[in-house]
Amino acid sequence: MTDLFTPAQRLNKLPPYVFARLDELKARTRERGLDLIDLGMGNPDGPTPAAVVEAAQEAIADASNHGYPPFEGTSNFREAIANWYYRRYSVQLDPNGEALPLLGSKEGLTHLALAYVDPGDIVLVPSPAYPAHFRGPLIAGGNVYPMVMRPENDWLIDLSEIPPEVACKAKVLYFNYPNNPTSAIAPRSFFEEIVDFARTYNILLVHDLCYAELAFDGYEPTSLLEISGARELGVEFHTLSKTYNMAGWRVGFVVGNRQIIQSLRTLKTNLDYGIFAAIQTAAQTALNLPDSHLKTVQQRYSQRRDFLIAELAELGWDVPPSRATMYLWIPTPRTAEGQAEDSTDFALRVLETTGVVVTPGSAFGGGGEGYVRVSLIADCDRLGDAMQRWAKAGIRYSRSRAICE
Repeated sequence: MTDLFTPAQRLNKLPPYVFARLDELKARTRERGLDLIDLGMGNPDGPTPAAVVEAAQEAIADASNHGYPPFEGTSNFREAIANWYYRRYSVQLDPNGEALPLLGSKEGLTHLALAYVDPGDIVLVPSPAYPAHFRGPLIAGGNVYPMVMRPENDWLIDLSEIPPEVACKAKVLYFNYPNNPTSAIAPRSFFEEIVDFARTYNILLVHDLCYAELAFDGYEPTSLLEISGARELGVEFHTLSKTYNMAGWRVGFVVGNRQIIQSLRTLKTNLDYGIFAAIQTAAQTALNLPDSHLKTVQQRYSQRRDFLIAELAELGWDVPPSRATMYLWIPTPRTAEGQAEDSTDFALRVLETTGVVVTPGSAFGGGGEGYVRVSLIADCDRLGDAMQRWAKAGIRYSRSRAICE
């Protein structure tokens, strides 16, 4: 007799979710009374801007917002999205068909796979990558082809490594610059190259631009939609979680190709009723904040980046300064045999001995092995405390062997 509680096979295809495992260990660490310094998830510290909170409070009190919102999002929020894109990238969007609010970008990225990927379809995904980029296609029954990125290529996707027979069969390509987890950036020429590649092989492009504003040292990220012909091929996702400290509000959006967005909207009308209208009002307010807010956020993360890189250097790590995102991507120490220490083993050892949480690179796919991601989500005093704990525990970087006593 078949077990009534046997889950669908699609769940069995998913790799273990490392973040859930880390949550279990974090709970145990707290139970031991150890002060936890969580630099694992990309969960910004600090409050949501006051103007955004105030706008939400006023909107919540308005009874007209208490019913179901429009499936396609409120017109005011969609207008704010289009205006924001024009200010940032000089890209003109039709808010009535080329912009769709989402319950966070993770929701949209995953549901796009359900809207476009049939069982057996080939989906090109970077490795390492944000987990939703490969988990969505796996849930949809797709065959994920990993595009392995390497440090010697500055963590850029090498499209020439994709066999033509694979490219000819591929249906969707996910990519993400500025990159999570590596913090890599891509020049405009790369975006032009990937658009040409997608046009040649008739591939739908999905670009995740959730770190667009977290850029430093004069670097300005490129939007896919700035590239000629890109709108005919793909869409771009964005979130308010990072720049506007709205991670818990669950609000993001997708822009670009009208037909692709309509297909995603059709799927979503069968799955959810959209974002609470009051939250859309808050998101609209966030997108209209002055550029001074962005500069404050950028300064906060660049200062933390510089501080932590200097602290890591004292422990043997030579980490190049990232020019975007809220992360540092650092190699694990070498074992006695000269191999990179397993990223999960290293992250768990660090957690158990110091109470500091980092994310193992394996959480982002096989291409992330040998690295851990450190989130810059604490102030410099707290980051300094974390590094003092590492030093006291004997956690250092060595190219020949791991020292973790």
